[in-house]
Amino acid sequence: MLENLNLFQQRYDEISDLIIQPDLISNHIRYSELLKEYKELETKIFKLQEYKTLLQDFQEAKQILKDESDHELLLMAQQEHDSLESRIPEIEKEIRLLLIPKDPQDAKNVMVEIRAGTGGDEASLFAGDLFRMYTKYCQSKKWEISLIDAHEGSAGGFKEVIFEVNGTDVYGHLKFESGVHRVQRVPKTETQGRVHTSAATVMVLPQAEELDIKVNMNEVRVDYFCSSGPGGQSVNTTYSAVRLTHEPTGIVAQCQDQKSQHKNKEKALVVLRSRLYEHELKKRQNEESEKRNSLVVSGDRSEKIRTYNYPQSRVTDHRIGLTLYELSNILDGDIEKLVEKLKLHQSRDLLQNDDLFS
Repeated sequence: MLENLNLFQQRYDEISDLIIQPDLISNHIRYSELLKEYKELETKIFKLQEYKTLLQDFQEAKQILKDESDHELLLMAQQEHDSLESRIPEIEKEIRLLLIPKDPQDAKNVMVEIRAGTGGDEASLFAGDLFRMYTKYCQSKKWEISLIDAHEGSAGGFKEVIFEVNGTDVYGHLKFESGVHRVQRVPKTETQGRVHTSAATVMVLPQAEELDIKVNMNEVRVDYFCSSGPGGQSVNTTYSAVRLTHEPTGIVAQCQDQKSQHKNKEKALVVLRSRLYEHELKKRQNEESEKRNSLVVSGDRSEKIRTYNYPQSRVTDHRIGLTLYELSNILDGDIEKLVEKLKLHQSRDLLQNDDLFS
């Protein structure tokens, strides 16, 4: 493991020299990339230095126990030896987690799509609750949210809502939310107090840049139509809403949130590019899953991933068997504990399947 760590030390020293070069500082894009890498390596280097110090102190304590005869010194050395013997395996675990290669997608912004599933009006209301939950979570992270498209339910909430999130490491935090979310509660229209089960599907797509995937507009059919509100009625008389269809794959994206046809087309193109990128990414992940099968990172949307139970104020994430009795806080956007547990589970799974440290 020290050999792997020393490679990081070499790269850290190399970047330290590069980022003070005047010609590189003038290249803003390259400078920003290196500065980001420098900061990421800094955490690993601090941990490396701590690890080396512990190993050195441990060897010194062992040497004292071997050579010394003074009772007081031996007692102090034994205490130091025992303390370090338990601390070293802990820091080795921390280092292994730090050295897991970072998913390059994690730094990307995202498109989030929430669709009401089974349950009629109650499913639309639940989709609205999920939209509110993610909005509040994003606000707590100081991420920027931009609505792309929305179709309201007849009783409130959304049949479908699509929004964009921009910020730091957005996909790395929200990627675990893809899947079927289930709610168990008594609907307002239920007179006998029976608990109903409804569902909504969440899809989190890493936002693709033009460098990630190029869209051939000759393969895209563009349709213009009037924006619509609840029940499908037109809300304006101009053909400002835009629908893009990628004919080779059949993937569709549309936007009607903006009054300008041009702006709607731009936003729809961002959605289309992200869906095409996710389509290609999914194909690659399916190929890789034959080598490594991870429940959390598979993002299989056909599977129920989480249940929100109102009578018991309970939220259960079925992928990792985690149950929290904090329903109101979670629906108010406090999902950080769930996110961190899922990230930790993913890291441990990668460690078990990776031969980086063997």
